[in-house]
Amino acid sequence: MAHLIRLLSCVTLASLALAFAIGSTAMAAETCADAKMSPRGADLDRIRAATLCLLNVERATHDLPELRADEELGKVAAAYSEKMVRRRFFGHVCPDGSTIVSRIRARTNYLLGSLRRWSVGENLAWGSGSRATPRAIVRAWMRSSAHRREILDKRFRDVGVGVAAGAPHATAGRAELTYTTEFGFRR
Repeated sequence: MAHLIRLLSCVTLASLALAFAIGSTAMAAETCADAKMSPRGADLDRIRAATLCLLNVERATHDLPELRADEELGKVAAAYSEKMVRRRFFGHVCPDGSTIVSRIRARTNYLLGSLRRWSVGENLAWGSGSRATPRAIVRAWMRSSAHRREILDKRFRDVGVGVAAGAPHATAGRAELTYTTEFGFRR
C-alpha cells in the first residue's frame, strides 16, 4: 500500500510539473501582449515590450526577480541589432572587434563609477516569418542551455532589448527581425 501511495504521489507531482511547464508557455502568450506579433518595422517598440514581458514570465516561473528595462542597455542592444543587419554579420564579437563590454563602455555610463562588482551577458537571435515573433525567439533561447543560463541568471537585474527590422542573412521575401538582449547587474 505504501508503495502505491508513493507511486501515485510521484505521478501526481510529475503531472503537476508538466502542467506547470505547459501552463507557463500558455500563460506567457496570454499575459504578454503582442507575444505572437509578426515582424513589422513599425511595431518594434511593441515587439521589444513583448520580449521583455516573456523574459520576465520565464524568470517568474523560476522564482527569479523581474528584469528592469534599462534605457542605456537598450540603446546598446538596439544599435548592435541594427549593425548586424546593416553589416550582414551575426556574432557576439563584431567584425570591428567590439565586444559586449566594449560596446557598453563606449555608449553608456552603465559600468562607470565605483562599482565593486558587475556582470553583463548577451543573447542574440534572428528569425523570419513566424520564427521572428517574440514568443518564438524567447522559446528558442529557453531551449538553448547557454541562452537559458543568461535569462535565468539570478545576478542579472537589468536588461536592454534591441530589435531591428531585417536579418544578418536575408531570406528572400520574408519579414525578418534581429534581436539583441544585453543583461547586466552592477553593485
